[in-house]
Amino acid sequence: MNHKFWGEIQEDWAGISGDKLFKNSHFKDDEIQVFLGEEFDEDGEEIEEFPTNEELDDFEKTYSSFLENIEDVILQIKEETFLRYKKIYAKYYEDPRQSGEEPLNIDTKEKHFEYIKEILYIRILKRNEIKIPIRYNLDTEHGIEIKLRNNKIVAVAGIAET
Repeated sequence: MNHKFWGEIQEDWAGISGDKLFKNSHFKDDEIQVFLGEEFDEDGEEIEEFPTNEELDDFEKTYSSFLENIEDVILQIKEETFLRYKKIYAKYYEDPRQSGEEPLNIDTKEKHFEYIKEILYIRILKRNEIKIPIRYNLDTEHGIEIKLRNNKIVAVAGIAET
């Protein structure tokens, strides 16, 4: 199956994908895989059915809007993930009595952003939603996942928790 924007649509290691890859200078230099739709259905079964052309067109609109607003999205990611760091992790990483290590001195969103630069993939979903799982260098077990709706962050949690 081919689409005018996504190119060749195929089953991939984590669902359905096309030829488009994501690359942005704020993140690692790798080209990031973009998946189209959910990987699993409500019963936990892999979705093997390809999206319809209408769904692919909607995914195109969602992704294009995301790219057009990427600078604002990155500002939101910096802000929201830093707030999460302060709420959950700072008490451990900034207190030598808790960690037994020197504090990391992560006191700005820019310093914190250095720990979330490895996007695992991007998943375009229905209803103008996007999920972005990230390898979180401060918590590689849980990672961090950003869920966007209409280019606004609606959730920040561990991977598969949004």
